[in-house]
Amino acid sequence: MPNSSSLNEFLLLPFADTWELQLLHFSLFLGIYLAALLGNGLIITAVACDHRLHTPMYFFLLNLSLLDFAFISTTVPKSMANSLRDTRAISYSGCAAQVFLVAFLLGGEFSLLTVMAYDCYVAICRPLHYGTLMGSRACVIMAAAACASGFLNGLLHTANTFSIPLCQGNTVDQFFCEIPQILKLSCSDAYFREVGLLVLSVFLIFGCFVFIVLSYVQIFTAVLRIPSEQGRHKAFSMCLPHLAVVSLFISTSFFAYLKPPSISSPALDLVVTVLYTVVPPAVNPLIYSMRNKELKDALRKVILWAFFSSGNIAFALHK
Repeated sequence: MPNSSSLNEFLLLPFADTWELQLLHFSLFLGIYLAALLGNGLIITAVACDHRLHTPMYFFLLNLSLLDFAFISTTVPKSMANSLRDTRAISYSGCAAQVFLVAFLLGGEFSLLTVMAYDCYVAICRPLHYGTLMGSRACVIMAAAACASGFLNGLLHTANTFSIPLCQGNTVDQFFCEIPQILKLSCSDAYFREVGLLVLSVFLIFGCFVFIVLSYVQIFTAVLRIPSEQGRHKAFSMCLPHLAVVSLFISTSFFAYLKPPSISSPALDLVVTVLYTVVPPAVNPLIYSMRNKELKDALRKVILWAFFSSGNIAFALHK
């Protein structure tokens, strides 16, 4: 069996054995990927270009869209390329890059979702202090801290995972390089270090989850005290999308990493991993724009601008 020093590539899990099904996988992933790029790209453009959206909530939403954009681009294009080329291979350095980016972006996204919960809490429960607590400098610091925590998470997990001797082959039972699947290839008790680090990460994430839950308990208590129905509707419209995104992200990622080994199987692992790595970046823009009139108006302007710009370019070329 090869050890980690002699490995120069890993073999990823194929979605299908026949070319027709691989082409179907490519088409499905391409559709989801383009939807994610379009949705997140529109939100980034709308928030950046519309001065009415230059507020802390939309600043954090822009950063979340950037993370989603990067996250789905880390795993899906390689899987699509392998299906199209009928191969399973990924280089050792490419696998290490995937591990780092996935851990970095997952950690950064969860930290950012925690910051966004705090933003909702301050906006509804302490509105008189909102300008002081959520000033532009404070927002930049919180966003930078979220990215820094993700970067540290990625660095620790990548260094730890690839310092472990691997001698159980080079086949990774996942469509990208996922840490638990790489640990299955280890040949010594050294992998317990990474397992310990994963457990620590889970506890930190659980701490953030408790903070989010407590924030929303206070938010809902404050909202139910608002006398006007219009005020309650506006408050719910601001916070419910964030709660939906948090619930989707946490439920799928927790199940992926904490499900009992007795119910684990390659097919189930694959479905659950798709749910937490591919689905959230594609549906998050839809969730945030469904009940948000300001964002929908800004998105409509961006789409109309793009439509008329393309029309003018086509007219100029025709002349």
